[in-house]
Amino acid sequence: MKHTIRDLKRVSRSRTPYRAKQWFKWLSPGLSLKRWLVVSATGMVLALLGIAIWTRLTPVYYLLQFVEVALTTIATRIPNYISGPLVVISGILLLLWGQTRTMGSIHDALKPEDNGELIDALMERRRLHRGPHLVALGGGTGLSTLLRGLKTYSANITAVVTVADDGGSSGRLRREIGVLPPGDIRNCLAALGDEETLLAELFQYRFQAGTGLSGHSFGNLFLAAMADITGDLEQAVVASSQVLAVRGEVLPATLTDVTLWAELADGRRIQGESSITKARGKIMRVGCLPENPPPLPRVIEAIAQAEVIVIGPGSLYTSVIPNLLVPDIAEAIAHSSAQRIYVCNIMTEPGETDGYTVSDHILAIDRACGDRRLFDAVVVQKTKPSARALIRYAQKQSHPVDLDLDVVERLEREVILANIMSEDPQSAMVRHDSLKLARTLAQQFSGKR
Repeated sequence: MKHTIRDLKRVSRSRTPYRAKQWFKWLSPGLSLKRWLVVSATGMVLALLGIAIWTRLTPVYYLLQFVEVALTTIATRIPNYISGPLVVISGILLLLWGQTRTMGSIHDALKPEDNGELIDALMERRRLHRGPHLVALGGGTGLSTLLRGLKTYSANITAVVTVADDGGSSGRLRREIGVLPPGDIRNCLAALGDEETLLAELFQYRFQAGTGLSGHSFGNLFLAAMADITGDLEQAVVASSQVLAVRGEVLPATLTDVTLWAELADGRRIQGESSITKARGKIMRVGCLPENPPPLPRVIEAIAQAEVIVIGPGSLYTSVIPNLLVPDIAEAIAHSSAQRIYVCNIMTEPGETDGYTVSDHILAIDRACGDRRLFDAVVVQKTKPSARALIRYAQKQSHPVDLDLDVVERLEREVILANIMSEDPQSAMVRHDSLKLARTLAQQFSGKR
């Protein structure tokens, strides 16, 4: 029994400073709480005063008379050095009890499944909404990887996603029901979700069996259905963003049904995004049909408001450049005063960027935009993968993207060398690390805001 009482006292002592610290957080500047509490209290006083005036002060008179009698009685029978502290303590206890229950009710309503503190959640929300306005362009897994890290630094994110995909589940839906390919958009929505909960897992779930269902993801079917209900993919994405509590917004680069094409060094002209890589030729030029598709107006607005624009990572010719084939998007980026950063791939891609250096990636983007300098800095992986990973990738004709620093400097691009790679110890697969990449980018834009 003694041990139990001692443990309870120790827990109480350790809990009290923490609770006091949490209460003081409510006084932190920028939460916009103190001013509204004062406004509310002032309003209550004015309302009561108005009622008193309206009723010719009769209730106020009787109330003051009652208080005077009560206080006189207490002061006569109980010494003031006892009654005073008792009343003060009673008032403080009632105030604390009321405030604690009020905050508990608000916490249960806003975060019913989270044991964290409401004030911490509000401060985190304030920090994210004060973050920089970011625009990220790309497609495939590269863009969703980037977004998963960036959402920890800002809630003001706009992801611009290519709609040229014609393979897998997206390609089937595109051919069968005429919807714009939803796959890359689905990945970005899941990546930007406030919390990657069971609902996000459901959005990413892929059917393994069933006639017609096998290979489709639930999110793709959901977006296709919402596009049919709402009338277009843009409205479908807005509705899905609300379901997943997305931080920021995800936008298709265009609502036009575009088809990607590529001219190869051997004279072949390959049509269709999924066919370009399979052709295994040196790509000389890429374009889309129809030419000059109009952008989504909200994309141009987001670029104009952006403080930072990030291009990549992702497949150079089939994920990154397709967004820039919308002329107005490239034009808006070229005239933007934001920091413009390209995230270069770690490894070359067979059939797409065989033998490419960092400068080759830069020049390919410049050529796609009419030989204009579209970005100012390039993020490059600092160290090479392990020997085991190099052997594994070499068997597939893939190699690290070499940094030809002298050529990149002649192109007047700033090089940001950083360790942004993660390597799976089991499979030796090399990928960009979401948090490392986001941290590297955050160091750039936080130092120049």
